[in-house]
Amino acid sequence: MKVVFMGTPDFAVPALHRLIKEHEVICVYTQEPKIAGRGNKICKTPVHLTAEQYGIEVRTPRSFKSEEEREKFVQLGADVAVVAAYGVILPLPIIEAYPLGCLNIHASLLPRWRGAAPIQRAIEAGDAQSGVTIMQVAQGLDTGDMLLKGEVPITSSTTGGVLHDALAELGAQLMSAVLADPQKYTPLKQDDSLACYAAKIDKAECLIDWRLPAAQLARKIKAFSPYPGMFFSYQGERFKVLDADEKEASAQAGEIIEAHDHLVVACGQNALNIKIVQRQGKKAMPISDLLRGFSFDKTINLQAED
Repeated sequence: MKVVFMGTPDFAVPALHRLIKEHEVICVYTQEPKIAGRGNKICKTPVHLTAEQYGIEVRTPRSFKSEEEREKFVQLGADVAVVAAYGVILPLPIIEAYPLGCLNIHASLLPRWRGAAPIQRAIEAGDAQSGVTIMQVAQGLDTGDMLLKGEVPITSSTTGGVLHDALAELGAQLMSAVLADPQKYTPLKQDDSLACYAAKIDKAECLIDWRLPAAQLARKIKAFSPYPGMFFSYQGERFKVLDADEKEASAQAGEIIEAHDHLVVACGQNALNIKIVQRQGKKAMPISDLLRGFSFDKTINLQAED
């Protein structure tokens, strides 16, 4: 089968690898390289770099608004376009360009989480499970008909990074199954009344608000670990918290309750037992390792520090 692949981040790479092995990937679309770092280096996307390893043509249009760009897509003459976290809006002429249309690997059990951050929002909300939905791309936001689903449990230790990797591999497996026998899967419409919006993560929400319940903060910390990471400030330095759990306690929100072998900070309800932390410019480490050479003043209220 001739496939056009459209994706950008690490999440899309396992699917691209698998499709290259099983089909003829004739072209890859991804977001354009960005200039980053002190040396203004050109940074290509993970999908871009993967495609280059196999010698596959890579295209990086900013949009498909122009008739010329749409025609170039149509002329590829593929059987299907596979989409995985591409990040570029696809107009109807692109969606309908090929016989099997555009099939998307979406990182949630639709219609549960539609939008930019379904992996993190599922953990943050306390969902018992997440998964992948293979769906037909439609013009609405993740509203297309569903073809196949696969589930992954969310446990008390599941982080955003762990779930991301599991869903990326699952997405590759499910897309492989669909493309092996497309006629086997009957499109199923979504129940829009069950949909939730997985909003893009805003940097402002990464600052720990100690007034919130500890259970809610613990879920959010796991959801945002390792990226973008929840953090607090202490004496002008930023500390990223990558793992924590709830502990029964009662004190003023932001008050440091323990700071010897453990770092326990009071929240709006109970307290947060911080387990893994990362100082600015340093590697992540267990809090016990940090506390061997660094001390937190228990008289400081972290809420006042932020």
